[in-house]
Amino acid sequence: MAGITNAAYRQLCREQGAGLYVCEMITSRGLIERDSKTMSMLQFDPGETIRSVQLYGVDPATMAEATDILCSEFGVAHVDLNFGCPVPKVTRKGGGAALPWKRDLLAAILRATVRAAARHGVPVTCKTRKGIDQQHLTFLDAGRIAEDSGVAAIALHGRTARQSYSGTADWDAIAELKQHVSIPVLGNGDIWEASDALSMVEQTGVDGVVVGRGCLGRPWLFRDLADAFAGRTSRALPSLGEVTATVRRHAELLIGLSNELRGLMDLRKHMGWYFKGFPVGGDLRRTLATVASLAELDDLLGQLDPTVPFPETELGSPRGRQGSPKGKVVLPEGWLDSETGGCGLDLADAEIGISGG
Repeated sequence: MAGITNAAYRQLCREQGAGLYVCEMITSRGLIERDSKTMSMLQFDPGETIRSVQLYGVDPATMAEATDILCSEFGVAHVDLNFGCPVPKVTRKGGGAALPWKRDLLAAILRATVRAAARHGVPVTCKTRKGIDQQHLTFLDAGRIAEDSGVAAIALHGRTARQSYSGTADWDAIAELKQHVSIPVLGNGDIWEASDALSMVEQTGVDGVVVGRGCLGRPWLFRDLADAFAGRTSRALPSLGEVTATVRRHAELLIGLSNELRGLMDLRKHMGWYFKGFPVGGDLRRTLATVASLAELDDLLGQLDPTVPFPETELGSPRGRQGSPKGKVVLPEGWLDSETGGCGLDLADAEIGISGG
């Protein structure tokens, strides 16, 4: 959720009942080099009693050093390692979802990070995908390696790198991983409604769920999830007026992180998600996507009918990136020749140009 789960959006989700909310992904290299963008992303609101950060990297020593910085300088109490990125510019360098294929490197990174975090009493979790494609699956080995390395829990996105965000998530694979390891397993993929989370838990036996795209433009999904898991009857779906109030609150929080213009520029990408399915005219949608001041935002939101009910046709529908499966996952030359040998490779370029440094 790079570019989404900054301190403002995390606070918005927390106010709606989110349990553990993770800071957008940063790179270990960016942190160690004190990259200005990386450092600016490490903001936390006072209500974040458990500071949680998702860390990405490809080198054990660098990951350990970055983890020590997070724990000692930023008071981070949970580190989550991301091995799920399917973007070609990452996989072609051996990073992201390609990395778990090199079992030795995955183990070295996990052990080094767990050791570094343990010195501060901080748990480490990790997230991965099923594998590179259906012929090169890695999730069961990754689960075993994570357990042996002292990882506190593992989350599985039930798609391969080749699938990217297309198609449907394979919940059977999540159930298989749950049976394969003794550490907690979290399921990820196609949680669009609270009912989906309940179904995943029932079908797979997972210990919890991870929500990504499902909360785009819908921070109240966490309220529904909290109600569902507690056996409470969920409140009614938000009207357009309640959605506009959420948008206004989001704007205030974003402005508090920087300034009015930068905060509203950040808000623009959320507009399509917030108003998905609502009868908002094309001209108004385009203007909302270029809003530059709070006064302008108030004027635009004031043009919407607050009594319009939530479009129920949107329930259960995918949000955010989808696309089509890749023809082939781009990998370093000879990457698939062996499942080992990763520790001897220089994969530093796999962190260049990634969000956070």
